[in-house]
Amino acid sequence: MKTINLIFIAFALIFLYSLSFASAITVDANYITIYPGEQGKVNLKIDNTENFDIEHISAAFILDNLPFNSIGSSEKSVDDINEDDDDITIFTIKASTDIKPGDYQIPYVIKYVSADDTSTKLQKQGTFGIRVSSKTDLDFSAQVTNNAIAGQQGKVSLEIINKGLGEIKAVSVEIVPQGFELLSTDKVFIGTINGDDTDSASFDVIYTSTNPTLNAKVTYKDFDNKNQIQNLNIPFKVYTQDEALKLGIIKKSKTGLYAIIIIALLIIWLVWRRIRKKRKNNKKV
Repeated sequence: MKTINLIFIAFALIFLYSLSFASAITVDANYITIYPGEQGKVNLKIDNTENFDIEHISAAFILDNLPFNSIGSSEKSVDDINEDDDDITIFTIKASTDIKPGDYQIPYVIKYVSADDTSTKLQKQGTFGIRVSSKTDLDFSAQVTNNAIAGQQGKVSLEIINKGLGEIKAVSVEIVPQGFELLSTDKVFIGTINGDDTDSASFDVIYTSTNPTLNAKVTYKDFDNKNQIQNLNIPFKVYTQDEALKLGIIKKSKTGLYAIIIIALLIIWLVWRRIRKKRKNNKKV
């Protein structure tokens, strides 16, 4: 029984001893934000929190199957770290040009030995976070549909083109009329526009000028969830009735011509009827 107890105590001591090695260091990395195709520096801090020195230290990033590349070596040697001391090693990583914006976890492995037992190789694994953001790249255009003719009702739209890789959210458009009167609300909520996509806000109007301007305020949240505002002044062309006819935008109405023809036929019919009636009366006489 005593032998069993001694064996149990021995295993317990070995287990506790191994735990002390396993927790011998702590690792911390600065949180960085980079953009697709760009690079950033990661400061990896290794802190020796135990009561023994550690030696033959190496730090490595595991970038397999991740859209990142290491600029220089992905594994570096670190100076010996005494107990209650720390050291920092710097890595440079680059995001691929076609990476999808978002938050990523980068795995690392720290290998080392205790100065008291250099034959036992130890290691610590973990991850740290990095953000790949997206630069907002928007383009805008004013489009008219139905009749773009002064004095008539039509529809003007603001097209928002998201040329960036990341989505924009909570998009809304508010306009101030200049050269036209609004027949609909002055504010339209669009919502989310994904990267490499487009959406539009449309307004029913009556044009009062041939040179109106779409004055718009576009508000949205960018990929980093920050509120953004863009003020736009986009002029567009509206035509007079004569200009629209010359350019073939509209065709001249033939209603008047048809009315004249009908009236002429009616007059001819009445005259012919009167002549016919007069001839009949002469025959009777």
